[in-house]
Amino acid sequence: MPPPRLITVEEFFRPPRRTRVTISPDGTRIAYLAPWQDRLNVWTENLDGPPEPRPVTTDTRRSVHTYHWTDDPRWLLYEQDRDGDENWHLHRVDLDDPEAPAVDLTPFPPGVRALGYQPAAPGRAILRLNHRDPARFDLYELDISTAGLTLIARNDGRVEDWIRSGTGELYALVRTDSGARALTGWDAERGPTHTVKELDEHAWPYGIFPMQPTPDGTGVWIGAHRDGGLTGVARLDLTTGEETETDSHPRLDLDTRAQVFPTLPPPLILDRRTGELIGARYLGDRQTINTVGRHTPFADVLRRLESLCDGDLSTLSGDESGQRWVAAFTHDRHPGRTYLYDRRTGEARLLSRPFPHLAPEELAPMRPVALTSRDGLTLPSYLTLPLGVEPVGLPLVLLFHGGPWARDSWGYHPVVQLLANRGYAVLQVNFRGSTGYGTGFTQAAVGEFAGKMHDDLLDGVDWAVREGYADPGRVGVLGASYGGYAALVGVTFTPDVFAAAVDLVGISDLAPFLRSLPEFTRPALADNWFRFVGDPDDPEQAADMRARSPLTRADRIRTPLMVVQGANDPRVVRDQSDRIVEAARAHGASVEYRVLDDEGHSFVNPGNNEDLHLGIERFFATHLGGRTQGQRPAQRAR
Repeated sequence: MPPPRLITVEEFFRPPRRTRVTISPDGTRIAYLAPWQDRLNVWTENLDGPPEPRPVTTDTRRSVHTYHWTDDPRWLLYEQDRDGDENWHLHRVDLDDPEAPAVDLTPFPPGVRALGYQPAAPGRAILRLNHRDPARFDLYELDISTAGLTLIARNDGRVEDWIRSGTGELYALVRTDSGARALTGWDAERGPTHTVKELDEHAWPYGIFPMQPTPDGTGVWIGAHRDGGLTGVARLDLTTGEETETDSHPRLDLDTRAQVFPTLPPPLILDRRTGELIGARYLGDRQTINTVGRHTPFADVLRRLESLCDGDLSTLSGDESGQRWVAAFTHDRHPGRTYLYDRRTGEARLLSRPFPHLAPEELAPMRPVALTSRDGLTLPSYLTLPLGVEPVGLPLVLLFHGGPWARDSWGYHPVVQLLANRGYAVLQVNFRGSTGYGTGFTQAAVGEFAGKMHDDLLDGVDWAVREGYADPGRVGVLGASYGGYAALVGVTFTPDVFAAAVDLVGISDLAPFLRSLPEFTRPALADNWFRFVGDPDDPEQAADMRARSPLTRADRIRTPLMVVQGANDPRVVRDQSDRIVEAARAHGASVEYRVLDDEGHSFVNPGNNEDLHLGIERFFATHLGGRTQGQRPAQRAR
């Protein structure tokens, strides 16, 4: 079989034709993201009668990725920041008046973030805002039609999150004097009133997730660790503090990726009208969805939806009657196929494919594989091999995920498919510290930055070489955020392993990185960065952090290196990239440096992604020998 045609970078990174399709509460319309003037914007379309598709947002500066239907068919909301600064604002558009401009419902100065949008009483929503103190999010009620904001509760510095019960009572997740987390009742004037329950303070790097109030106001559905460390769903009684198991899977963790990536589907599936829990998502090599509740009609809906595609059910929305459903699917070679299902008639039809120009037979399958670390841990991983060539002695790209408290999963990934199309084997290792494989696997990374976490990645390379897939002299590494740090660790701690490395917004110096994190992240640091890496204000721990920082070993870099930074990144600030580039070049290393002036921690704008991946394609072709579509000047290369 000959190699497949060389699919252009533009084909992989052009905006999807349609994505994130959802149905309106009354079931008469859909909303979705689609290009408008080369940026993703929100569109609506009728399901009955003439479709009449039209854009309802018109952002020409940066793509929109998150929107919300409201209970009033007139209003639709969307979230937007400025050039990746993560200062999120909530905007309102008038679906009845296409000419009316969008209204910023949170018109606060830079540094203020509107987070945690949740529908509340009819015509209202609750929001968390830090406009009073950058590190403290107070709770507000928003009147959607008037844009009025009413303070519900003021954060006294101990509150990590707020919960409003299904009947309006207020609770707070607080950090106690002992360092534990506790769910407490909260009075707007007096603060905490009583402790409902103390919760495991260390098992959740980013905090307990999910925490979803039950509609009757008596409880909260929470992610709960069971024997063996796997996460299931429990109901926490708000009166007694007792936990009762609601749902679980014998071998899989609850799928909590949405805690880090909010555009992914949430782990709990709720009835749109009643708010009752009807399903829960679990994730291993592939996804499993359990139906929750006896005799639920959702079980029949789920069976029908899952029969439409052999992928994993992704974005899912039903109207308030439970009769019309819109479902999208994750798939490695049929990405994002989206269907409309009508339960009354039993009929289903394909609504859209986000990338109809990509032929499934030209895309490479992503295969789950299980590796074993040198100290005996099972490392769940994914291997993608190029089509049309014998899978022996290939150039290999080790692709690291960020977080590190996140995970890789099965599905369509444009970077993976680009690399496979160019002739590379691609290995994604879920190293210790990744989430989704039990608390023991996550906590095994404590104190192991640039240690056993890096060994896991080296063990992945050894496995690929031992199995015959990879040429040990042509191994590259690519990662973003923590993955960028891991790439830098690779070329500074083990420089002989890698023939090329690409670091995207990676950490080069751990202690200054932690000191420069945004104020709003600081209350949560105790159970992630401080626990796993150290406190930079402790001299002994800061010294250990320096020893684990690539910057301190920049003189060892001899691997060709590409560094890419978003100029507006509030998490890994530009200084982290500037300093490693300067130090590496001072010692004679070959470094290509790109700064994207209108991006932050994630790269969103299509032109930037196309130019960036043309550069990555060319960089790896030069040093690893893969295919390339030809030369094109790099954007903002420095």
